[in-house]
Amino acid sequence: MMRHALLRWFLPPFLMLALVPVGLWGVAQAQAPKTLVIAIGADQTGLDPQTVENNESGFIMATMYDSIVNYKPGSSVVGPGLAEKWEISPDGKVYTFHFRHGVKFHDGTPMNARTVAQDIDRAINPQNPCYVLGRKGVDTYDDFTYGSVKDGNVVKMDALNDDTLRFTLPKPNAPFLSSVAMVWQAIVSPEATKKYNCDASQHPVGTGPFKFVEAVRNDHVTVEANPDYWGGKPKVDRIIFQIVPESATRMLKLERNEAQILADVPPSDYSRVTGNKDLKLYQQPGLTILGVAMSNDMGPFKDKRVRQAMNYAVDKDAINKGLYGGATTAGQGMPPVLWGYNKSVTPYPYDVNKAKDLLKEAGFPNGFSTEMMVYSNPRGYNPIGGAKLGEAVQGYFAKVGVNVKITQYEWGAYLDKVRHTPWEGFSILGWSGDNGDPDNFLGDLFEWDEIAGAKRPNNNARHRNPDYDKLMVQGRLVSDQAKRAQIYEQANKILHDDAPWVFMNYTNQVRAARASVQGFLLNPLQMFFHMEQVSLQ
Repeated sequence: MMRHALLRWFLPPFLMLALVPVGLWGVAQAQAPKTLVIAIGADQTGLDPQTVENNESGFIMATMYDSIVNYKPGSSVVGPGLAEKWEISPDGKVYTFHFRHGVKFHDGTPMNARTVAQDIDRAINPQNPCYVLGRKGVDTYDDFTYGSVKDGNVVKMDALNDDTLRFTLPKPNAPFLSSVAMVWQAIVSPEATKKYNCDASQHPVGTGPFKFVEAVRNDHVTVEANPDYWGGKPKVDRIIFQIVPESATRMLKLERNEAQILADVPPSDYSRVTGNKDLKLYQQPGLTILGVAMSNDMGPFKDKRVRQAMNYAVDKDAINKGLYGGATTAGQGMPPVLWGYNKSVTPYPYDVNKAKDLLKEAGFPNGFSTEMMVYSNPRGYNPIGGAKLGEAVQGYFAKVGVNVKITQYEWGAYLDKVRHTPWEGFSILGWSGDNGDPDNFLGDLFEWDEIAGAKRPNNNARHRNPDYDKLMVQGRLVSDQAKRAQIYEQANKILHDDAPWVFMNYTNQVRAARASVQGFLLNPLQMFFHMEQVSLQ
């Protein structure tokens, strides 16, 4: 025993492997820890689902947490999560969830209807010592899902027993089920939140397939397999989310097998991936939209003929082919992967003469001058960044006499400017879907209520059409999906005619991976869900 111990301490690893009997080599390989490295472009900003909204935090949280219901693998369709089944009352106001048995949080706390309710309580109860919405500077999805505490228009929650949790909504809200499935509404151990003085962000404890190990700022976050996961033991032992801001460096890491999956792939690298037999490019139509917004209530843009002219003025197909790797040209307010998309509505074609005619009809035969706000960084729905898109459309606008001065802002300042400061001109806007429901695009981006008193107004173009707004309200009151689809098809037709944006494209969701990665599925919501099914060969 002593001799073996000495050999273990002093022999280099390759000689130790040489001493492994041939018959045991396969066993040693099978027992070696399997680590999956995912390279992402930016660090997380926190790991408490109730306090963050950036994608990078979502990537990581999706591996550690479950929600009341989860999205099915590879889709935005809601399936069982912590709750095995549920009922919705005929009037669409009462949702009753029945929870599975034997599930524990990573800290050993039993998961049941009562502990789930304790976690949600900190989102909706101002008397809770860990109340989230009351924290200064915290941006959260809780008001989006559970209602506005400020005006009292919030859901009522009752844990009827350990198995059953009931929500009573103040009014029907058809997207509610999809919303509670979001990673931003995942469930945190209430005991851990209490133990760490409400700091679930630095001490994330969920019920998911992977458990938190460590987070090193601007370097990496490590999670390890939860062997007791109710959905099945993960096939890799740990996942390291490596923060690699430079896209060229991320690509090199994939090629050298220092990373096995890339979260962000610029269009210019698509051919580099497809040309390498050891790599694989994953693509699917994205749950995204990108456009150039116009200030609908100010200056020349108050006239919808001007807004339509701007749509005719830009060769969107050429831009989408040249800069976005063949993204689908947009013509309405939501992507075609969603039900409610209106197939009879076609994108505005490139027609300079039509654009000039419309400008002349609107009283601008010689065009006009205006400004455009842009951001520099890439976004999930805009991998080339706002500045490059701004420069691309600037040239097209000039051809019809609309001269544009571009002003660039850092992302945070940019968001503040477009959301909270009246502006006249253009801005680059886009959206990645949160919950797979049409209301999450059409309501969030183009309904007037998003402006009127909203904490985070997303209708940045200040689009206003009473007929359209009525449809948005109606869509939430109806529970039948086929009827809702008809409502949103009608809304999309109005939106196309109103032209609040120059509708640019629906970008594909793109990831790259080593060929050794098996079982990896893209999800329309762009999160790393169901990573317990991924293996390394």
